[in-house]
Amino acid sequence: MTDQKPSRREAILHSLVELLEKDPGARITTAGLAKSVGVTEAALYRHFPSKRKMFEALIEFAEEAVFSRCQVILQEQEDVRVRLQQLVNLVLVFAERNPGLCCVLTGDALMGENEALRKRASQFFERLETQVRQALKEGEIRQGLRPRTSAARGADFVLVFIEGRIQRFVRSSFSRLPSTDFEESWGLVAEGLWASS
Repeated sequence: MTDQKPSRREAILHSLVELLEKDPGARITTAGLAKSVGVTEAALYRHFPSKRKMFEALIEFAEEAVFSRCQVILQEQEDVRVRLQQLVNLVLVFAERNPGLCCVLTGDALMGENEALRKRASQFFERLETQVRQALKEGEIRQGLRPRTSAARGADFVLVFIEGRIQRFVRSSFSRLPSTDFEESWGLVAEGLWASS
């Protein structure tokens, strides 16, 4: 079996992520990216019409990777409490394994870029919040769980936990892993979501 060489497009995106990991606060230039890939800037633009399109491709990759797995969790797991725990853990582990993408999703890598691109990145978390809100509503309706607050506020609480962990990961130059002590931390979050039976 032979290893398949990644396409030039994939190589460009991979190099972009690596640059974001190596120097999280640095502004990425097309010249620097082209040098990293080993091509000319013109070659970059043959695969992506703009740097914005490169970042959009990374956001789309993150969405596809996370939300396709979310669907598996939603289909396989009946208990909403377990669903939410697995969903949150999935996002944190994905972030941990893709530090460069975290810089894009949190907007750190998008400073100085088009505002529409920052809004596009924020849609990842908005979509995630919608999934959490739906799960919380379902827990109340189908499982009879007693929520401590509304589904909207509960989803906000969960997203603050997720985004805070990812933001801390980026801020620490990827040394404070998002999934550290997850079971204990999630237990505290879950306490805030449902009243005890």
